[in-house]
Amino acid sequence: MSGKLFSQNRIKVVIILAACVLLVFFNPKGFFNPIRGGVLEIIYPFQKTFYLLSQKVRIATGFLNSISDLKKENEKLISENNALSSEIIFLKDTKNENDSLREQLNLIPREKFKLEASFVIGSDPQRSGSWIMIDKGNPAGIEAGMPVIVSEGILVGKVAEVYGNTAKVDLLTNSSSVINAVDIETEAKGVVRGEYGLGALLDMVAQTDVLNGGDTIATSGLGGDVPAGLLIGKIQEIRVTQDRLFQQAIIMPRVKYADLDVVF
Repeated sequence: MSGKLFSQNRIKVVIILAACVLLVFFNPKGFFNPIRGGVLEIIYPFQKTFYLLSQKVRIATGFLNSISDLKKENEKLISENNALSSEIIFLKDTKNENDSLREQLNLIPREKFKLEASFVIGSDPQRSGSWIMIDKGNPAGIEAGMPVIVSEGILVGKVAEVYGNTAKVDLLTNSSSVINAVDIETEAKGVVRGEYGLGALLDMVAQTDVLNGGDTIATSGLGGDVPAGLLIGKIQEIRVTQDRLFQQAIIMPRVKYADLDVVF
């Protein structure tokens, strides 16, 4: 019974306090001005503190939001910059390929050959200079045995294997490469063999033929697989075979095979 009475008294106290607060707050006819003023005077420091604190919280929240927005904007700009950089690199590569192709086409003797321009897309991983891969294959009419040249009609090898859209080219330095050749200055004939990627050797030249250092070696056209008149290189060194039946000459290629980018 006492507990119930206590609860009722507490409710009455709460109601009275609430009524007093409402009367002070609404202040009818200014009756409670003195009381209201005193209350406001008491809570003013707390009100000011809470107000300043809320202002700082608002500013901090706005600052954090601005940082978040700046971060998102920065990420967007970085993404756009990366995309533009990739596009610039792609355009530069395309321009370089086009410039290289245009230069090569201007130097190729087009009136003599039916040409198919191809870009080099791979090479011997052992860096031995034995073969390269090009980006043309069966659909482009590429066939095994076809000669492969660069600017000014310089022979660099022959097509060895043909695939769907690519082909493998054995360079003149490949050990399987054998090309009928002739000394342009003296008309001495022989065959140019590959030296396991290390170089090319003019072999099987009769002792009665004349070879001179610096002479130009070109294809002779014998055998019919490679047209006559394609440049191969220059004689660097002359020697005699061990059986002394033939002469040999080390050939310095006209181009660096490691620098090939466009072939025909």
